[in-house]
Amino acid sequence: MDLLHRFCLVIAGICLVLITLIIPWGVFTRYVLNSASSWPEPTAVLAMIWFSFLAAALCYRERLHIGVAVIPMMLKGTPRQLVGYLIEICMLGVNLFMLWFGIKLVKTTWYQWISDFPDLISVGMSYLPVPIGGAITALFVIERIWSSEFFIEPSVEEISHTSTE
Repeated sequence: MDLLHRFCLVIAGICLVLITLIIPWGVFTRYVLNSASSWPEPTAVLAMIWFSFLAAALCYRERLHIGVAVIPMMLKGTPRQLVGYLIEICMLGVNLFMLWFGIKLVKTTWYQWISDFPDLISVGMSYLPVPIGGAITALFVIERIWSSEFFIEPSVEEISHTSTE
């Protein structure tokens, strides 16, 4: 799982750098050269989609996602553990839904072309992050269910270590 985590981190980082480089180029061509390029904006949108789904999986695994834990914090022992299992099973259901219906969406739209990239990138390719992100997050959910470590707050050392890796 650490290798998958690292893979997501690298790809999400590449997408973020790509967005950072592409958007200024689009602004430069539009306002300095007075000849706007057509590809920077849709390319940045595709990179942002990949970044979003992979970063969401990363945040889930690193326990940096938003969660409301009022009820679990009021419970102790077995009831708290059962609530943890229930939450993770619901999370697994959502991600399996993304995987299953994401694959159907990709199959349905695979032969439709994005107008900005005719014969290069299909609409189905732009939807690939949905099932891939769902599958990766589902694996991270299974890892958490397997370890039975619910409602653990990340320590300051873990957060700083993760952000400086």
